[in-house]
Amino acid sequence: AFAKVKRRSPELFNFMQIKIILNLDTFNSQTMANIVWAYATVGHKAPELFDALSEKTIYKLDELNSQELANAVWAYATFGHKAPGLFDAISEKAIYNLDAFNSQELA
Repeated sequence: AFAKVKRRSPELFNFMQIKIILNLDTFNSQTMANIVWAYATVGHKAPELFDALSEKTIYKLDELNSQELANAVWAYATFGHKAPGLFDAISEKAIYNLDAFNSQELA
């Protein structure tokens, strides 16, 4: 909700980062994509969180739909957060699923 209205709350996002990392195994692929999107939308850098989510997302990549893939890539690119393993895995998946992407997701 904070991201939707672009409301910054560094203390909240710092606290949430710790809780998220501790509970990563409980999140599905959509939740993980939403988390990186929210952090990028409010401009709250969280490199440790993005690293942890990158590793976990690679293992759940088959669960992400084209919108979630696009949101995740956008979030990492917005921060310039390097996640070569994630980008390689997403690229490979996208090649085989390009028909599922709409024009906005392809951009």
